Amino acid sequence: MQVDYPYHFDSRDRTAEASEADHLRDLIEQVIFTSPGERVMRPDFGAGVSRLVFDAASPEAAATAGFVIRGALQQTLGQRILVEDVQASAEDATLTVTVVFRSLRSGLEDRVEVALGTGG
Repeated sequence: MQVDYPYHFDSRDRTAEASEADHLRDLIEQVIFTSPGERVMRPDFGAGVSRLVFDAASPEAAATAGFVIRGALQQTLGQRILVEDVQASAEDATLTVTVVFRSLRSGLEDRVEVALGTGG
């Protein structure tokens, strides 16, 4: 078991744990929602796509977000997951991202869907 994110205590007043699948989903969300430079000791950590939310909603902005997220995930989590697919769509001020990945440890496929922006 892994430590659950965000850090909190469970009903036994102990550090909450997460399964491998939940932990990997948490890590993917951290990469997506973190901007490079935000973490002091890891300045290259993160995808930095939150700045794209304020660009005009367009297929180009969504494609850019998908490309940036795929690269950040491969760089940061490439030893733990295989990124199968990244789909991004932009509508109004919301960028919706779906990441399909495979755990390199268990081989199981999973997905994460997140919404970034003022509407999500």
